[in-house]
Amino acid sequence: QLDPPRGPCSPPAGSFMMVNSSQHFGGQRAQLLLLPLSENDTHCIQFSYFLYSRDGHSPGDLQVYIRVNGGPKGSAVWNISGSQGRQWHQVELAVSTFWPSEYQVIFEATVSEERQGYVALDDIVLLNYPCYKVPHFSRLGDVEVNAGQNASFQCVATGKVSESEPFLLEVRTRRLFMSPSPNHKRLMATFQVEAQRGEQDLYRCVTLSPRGAAISNFGELIVRVPPTPIAPPQLLRAGPTYLIIQLNTNSIVGDGPVIRREIQYRASQSMWTETHGVGSLTYKVWHLEPDTEYHISVLLTRPGDGGTGAPGPPLISRTKCAVPGGIAPESLTFTPLDDMIFLKWEEPVEPNGLITQYEISYQSIESSDPGINVPGPRRTVSKLRNETYHMFSGLHPGTTYLVSVRARTAKGFGQTALTEITTNISAPVFDYEDVPSPLSESESTITVLLRPALARGAPVSAYQVVVVEEDGSRQVRRREVGSVDCFPTPSSHSSQSRGAPHYYTAELAPSSLPEATPFTVGDNHTYNGYWNSPLDPTKNYLIYFQATSNFRGETRINCIRIARKGTARCSRTSAWRTPSWTPTAPEVRRRGAGGGAVPPPPPPGVLLAAAPLHRCVFMFPDEQRSSVNESSSLLGGSPHRHCRRKSSPYHTGQLHPAVRVADLLQHINQMKTAEGYGFKQEYEVIAPVAPPAAAGENKYSSFGCLSDDRHRVKLHSLLADPCSDYVNANYIDVTPPPFCISSPGPKQEMIYDFWRMVWQENCFSIVMITKLVEVGRMKCCKYWPDDTELYGDIKITLLKTETLAEYTVRTFAMERRGYPAKHEVCQFHFTSWPEHGVPYHATGLLAFLRRVKASTPPDAGPVVVHCSMGAGRTGCYIVLDVMLDMAECEGVVDIYNCVKTLCSRRINMIQTEEQYVFIHDAILEACLCGETAVPVNEFALTFKEMLKVDTQSNTSQLREEFQTLNSVTPHLDVEECSISLMPRNREKNRSMDVLPPDRSLAFLVTTDGESSNYINAALADSFLRPAAFVVTPHPLPGTTTDFWRLVYDYGCTSVVMLNQLNQSNSPCLQYWPEPGLQQFGPMTVELLSRTADDDVIIRLFRVQNITRLQEGQLVVRHFQFLRWSPYRDVPDSKKAFLSLLAQVHNWQRELLLDDLPRGGGRSGTFCACTMILEMIRHHSVADVFFAAKTLRNAKPNMVETMEQYRFCYDLAQEYLECLEVR
Repeated sequence: QLDPPRGPCSPPAGSFMMVNSSQHFGGQRAQLLLLPLSENDTHCIQFSYFLYSRDGHSPGDLQVYIRVNGGPKGSAVWNISGSQGRQWHQVELAVSTFWPSEYQVIFEATVSEERQGYVALDDIVLLNYPCYKVPHFSRLGDVEVNAGQNASFQCVATGKVSESEPFLLEVRTRRLFMSPSPNHKRLMATFQVEAQRGEQDLYRCVTLSPRGAAISNFGELIVRVPPTPIAPPQLLRAGPTYLIIQLNTNSIVGDGPVIRREIQYRASQSMWTETHGVGSLTYKVWHLEPDTEYHISVLLTRPGDGGTGAPGPPLISRTKCAVPGGIAPESLTFTPLDDMIFLKWEEPVEPNGLITQYEISYQSIESSDPGINVPGPRRTVSKLRNETYHMFSGLHPGTTYLVSVRARTAKGFGQTALTEITTNISAPVFDYEDVPSPLSESESTITVLLRPALARGAPVSAYQVVVVEEDGSRQVRRREVGSVDCFPTPSSHSSQSRGAPHYYTAELAPSSLPEATPFTVGDNHTYNGYWNSPLDPTKNYLIYFQATSNFRGETRINCIRIARKGTARCSRTSAWRTPSWTPTAPEVRRRGAGGGAVPPPPPPGVLLAAAPLHRCVFMFPDEQRSSVNESSSLLGGSPHRHCRRKSSPYHTGQLHPAVRVADLLQHINQMKTAEGYGFKQEYEVIAPVAPPAAAGENKYSSFGCLSDDRHRVKLHSLLADPCSDYVNANYIDVTPPPFCISSPGPKQEMIYDFWRMVWQENCFSIVMITKLVEVGRMKCCKYWPDDTELYGDIKITLLKTETLAEYTVRTFAMERRGYPAKHEVCQFHFTSWPEHGVPYHATGLLAFLRRVKASTPPDAGPVVVHCSMGAGRTGCYIVLDVMLDMAECEGVVDIYNCVKTLCSRRINMIQTEEQYVFIHDAILEACLCGETAVPVNEFALTFKEMLKVDTQSNTSQLREEFQTLNSVTPHLDVEECSISLMPRNREKNRSMDVLPPDRSLAFLVTTDGESSNYINAALADSFLRPAAFVVTPHPLPGTTTDFWRLVYDYGCTSVVMLNQLNQSNSPCLQYWPEPGLQQFGPMTVELLSRTADDDVIIRLFRVQNITRLQEGQLVVRHFQFLRWSPYRDVPDSKKAFLSLLAQVHNWQRELLLDDLPRGGGRSGTFCACTMILEMIRHHSVADVFFAAKTLRNAKPNMVETMEQYRFCYDLAQEYLECLEVR
């Protein structure tokens, strides 16, 4: 009870608890503790307070605490401070506790530093009805969650509530704030709390207002630890493709109960894991690889989200080896020929380990030729594991073979796949070593000797004697050359046209010709319905003997000229007398089922009287097949790198001596000074002048690329056509024997002569350096078939085609009527050289040249090289081939004298000064770079040697190779980036330091208002496809529309993003919708799905051009790689990067790469690794240098750093190790 004097500074009158701040030090506290209370609901405690100071100073603070069950007082549930006026204020406390908990209210006054005024309490009352001024909380329940998950506490209040007053969730000294939301006359707030492992704490809800406070009971947060087994699973049994295990889950670390069991397994050397649910304590893991080590762990799950624990300790076990499964019979495909079969198959569906070899067995079991003994001996051949094809040769025509194929692993052979293949029948063969002279001759008859033919695959069904009238018309003979059959069989005996140039005069049964028998042509008898009419003495005749075989609908005919009968008048006219001549070999004409006929050649030295003189080339008996006299070659360097060169076939002048390889760079730089005056001067000296030559088959005779007759290829003449020895082709004797042959691209009428030349010269390799059509003009006729085709008496069959980015390799089987042997011919078609000008870089051409040399057998005939004209590009290729061999064998190059000699063999072989300069640059690049391809079986050892640091130079071969790459990388001039530097395009470039060259730009097709068709993006080749990559920096806010236009225009089904959003100094913004659909200019982009793991986020988009809806939609897969840290040159994990490459490879059709602002280092590394894996899969070699050089030709900043260059080697080694394990 206080009754102080009344005044403006006096405390209020009456009885109350008071603290006079002026009588205490600042910070001193006074507490009033109520007795502990308990209630199974909510108590409302009402009290009044007085805080006043005369001058407005703060007397101190007043706090209220609620202590539960004698624990710590916690944080204040209500507080007030500062002077509140000279009056009493009433406050309510709604305390919600539930039995058996008890609580205690603590009032605490704290003196301020100002130490003036009063803090007082009065009228503390426990009401027996709910609070009116403040709400009260419903009971707060306990929450149980798994570690790492979010716990939800829901605070629900009723009564006097306001949405503007926040709810608090209190734990120890922390408070979480949230504005409540109304819900059926109640306010509710839900708090999310992250539960950490081992955390156990108490939470309560509090709401504060000037009118008072509401306090809930404590709810407990219970954090459970997901279970993990202590012991690894136990192996019960192992097989080649399975492992049976026992889980061992009785002892665990963490909390139960266990509601689900799973096993997780992976191959030890693989990054891929699989998870299977398990319903019992034993489990059989199926579909495993044989002889492979696996890691198997157990996963346990308890109730609730995030209840799956970490994998337990792994069981490490290996499956057993097993024999492979059988090769699927439906995978056996074959192409039968006369005496050859081309067979292909596929690897077994279940290889059960590493296939080490394939065994192919074959045996003749049936034949239509009675001369073949069946069944024949069984023969077996073995093939390497990567060879899934075989060419059987030396077979019998018309014979059925039982062929078996089986695969082998280290454990033995698998099941055998069987198939029956029947070879085609072949035309009969005549046994004529020499064509004999007629036995006798009269004015109307001629007697010849008929010899039986040897059947090949089917018995001879009939013989025919055919008479051909020579009427002096060149047109008749030309028609025979291009006819379909030797001589068509008439449908009836009376259907032979008397105006036809030939007629059947007799048909003989095989039984009537058991041995050589005389036959008189013109004896006026009938043979099997054909009248052997007398011959007209005033006409010239050619007599042919023909044999036919028929079997199962197939017909094969072979015919041979056995005699010629002249007119009686001509024999008495000495001016046109035909001299006697006995050929040295039979002149044979054969045909297949659809074959063409070829007349036999005339004798040397004979000029047919009926031929126009201006169409003939005179030949003399003493001429040889070729007029090439020089036997020496410029240098060694055969396809197998044997240096056999003794001396150059041309004179190396003192004014132009050979240049040492070591001095080549200095020599070229000197020649390029004064705007290339040195090259200009040399080229003017060697520019050729065209000599006279035959023009009938010259494709570009008006351009001065005629064949020099002294060195031309001379074909064996066809019978009755002395002009048929000409083909526009030259021997180029500046190469080691066998010489090269240069030729223009064949015209339609040249195709047969071209293949005759290939057959005659035993050529294995044809080098083609032109496209069929260039700039809308036909440059070369398609002289090869897509399957099988006959050109005269030569049949060409396409066996396989291999297409790479810059060239294509086609393999043909070549056979000719009358010849039992068959040839294999490879065409190497380089597709990256334009009609005029030269390639921008020589990288692809040098790789192409090496491929030709490595593939050509050492015993093959000349390499045929042709472009469209047979000059220019052809000459460049030959000079490169010769000079690279010379550089390797002698350490010098002699380009000037080689080109000069080459132009003397064939005119215009080097057409322009630009080509002459290109030859120098290409040879320099080859000498600087060397051979960088490494076979996969030597890669590990080679890479280890490359990493060794030389103690004297303090560098390694790998670093020197990277420095060489930098030295041969093209440096861009401003003119080469003119489009990027245009004022309207500058704002579309993130950085002006690295711009794409004009030659590599990817121009936009889709229009977007006034926007230009420029985007900072470059096209780059892969190993297998041209323009396989589109490389671009991360889009800017103003180029996002252009980015999606680029994706749509180039059909990019894969987008690889190698950086994270906003990870670099230059902002990298999100350019895709997530979720939903978004429009970017004319493009709409819709997110279809999203999956993620630790390494990559994969999004699937649907892209459509709303201005071209008829073109349909494009489905794009977006790969965002997460394992490439900022400011690191290489990815964090090789395995993760390999996984990314595999996923992109399985999906990719056209690839777009989104990189950091410079758009080259990371993208270049990705592209280079993709190319290296393509090389390994298709050619079993790895060439990191070639991959990086090819990419830098398109964009010089690709594979920027030494670390990225080495990473390409590391990744190749990792990939090869994975292959060995598999």
